[in-house]
Amino acid sequence: AMSVFVTRRIPAEGLRVLSQASGVRVQQWDSEEPVPRAELLAGVAGTRGLLCLLSDRIDREVLDAAGACGTPRDPPALPRAPGHARQRPSCLAGPGLKVISTLSVGFDHLALDEIKKRGIRVGYTPDVLTDATAELSVALLLSACRRLPEAAEQVRSGGWTTWKPLWMCGHGLSDSTVGIIGLGRIGQAVARRLKPFGVRKFLYTGSAPKPESAAEFGAEFVPLTRLAEESDFVVVTCALTPATQGMCNKDFFGRMKKTSVFVNTSRGAVVNQQDLYEALAHGQIAAAGLDVTTPEPLPTDHPLLSLKNCVILPHIGSATYATRSTMAVLAARNLLAGLRGEPMPHELSL
Repeated sequence: AMSVFVTRRIPAEGLRVLSQASGVRVQQWDSEEPVPRAELLAGVAGTRGLLCLLSDRIDREVLDAAGACGTPRDPPALPRAPGHARQRPSCLAGPGLKVISTLSVGFDHLALDEIKKRGIRVGYTPDVLTDATAELSVALLLSACRRLPEAAEQVRSGGWTTWKPLWMCGHGLSDSTVGIIGLGRIGQAVARRLKPFGVRKFLYTGSAPKPESAAEFGAEFVPLTRLAEESDFVVVTCALTPATQGMCNKDFFGRMKKTSVFVNTSRGAVVNQQDLYEALAHGQIAAAGLDVTTPEPLPTDHPLLSLKNCVILPHIGSATYATRSTMAVLAARNLLAGLRGEPMPHELSL
């Protein structure tokens, strides 16, 4: 049987797909908490398939450990024939890891260059989490711009005394300009949901114009600087790459309007958090909503958590029961297809 390692407790439907497959032996880190590094290295040893999460860093060390058989420790050397070098047991040069399946649409936790070099295939789960993540992005945008957590807290703390004309006023979507950084599947799904709110204009930026995607919203492709200057709402839905790392920084926030709202549901590292803190603390922008941070979880004493105008959620973009279940089944099917040398439902082209 081919052995696979699953790095976490995943929705039952996904595990069922794996455990019912013939010729597959499943080992799992059966916990809600991330697998410790040492356990990950031991767990992948000698496996053909790996099902991982975005919190698992799959780097050269993990790939090397997977190439070994049995345990990552040095096996006893075989007796030496006179005049010959010591030999290692041949299983060390065994079949090794064949496929990695990640329970995510993002793949910035995978060392893709190393993975490609070793001819390992990669499966991921786009499409199935698009709607859930777009929905959460809109919820986060509305929470930040209409000050929902802050307002709810006033009710609890007795700060609500009477109706006041300017109390708890925020900024609405009607007649606004929305800038989307990364008009991919999720970016388009966000625009599709925001359009009925009466948004006047959509701007977008990315590595290249996408005229066919933009047509639906009459969205205009602009440089990042212009998107910052003209948008009332900025929504970040791009992938984390060397080009996008730290892209939303002091210069970016400095160009935004004082009344504008910033939302990030992509990856925390796209944002320079110190710069965002300064911008929010000094009223350079009105508010922010984040579903992603660096690190995750964000330490409870982090400066951003001291701000009233910053709504931070614990990376729950895809967190609906249906979506997570579908993601798990897709990740399992990707893994099995990779093990069998068949086309995957969703393979990352390396």
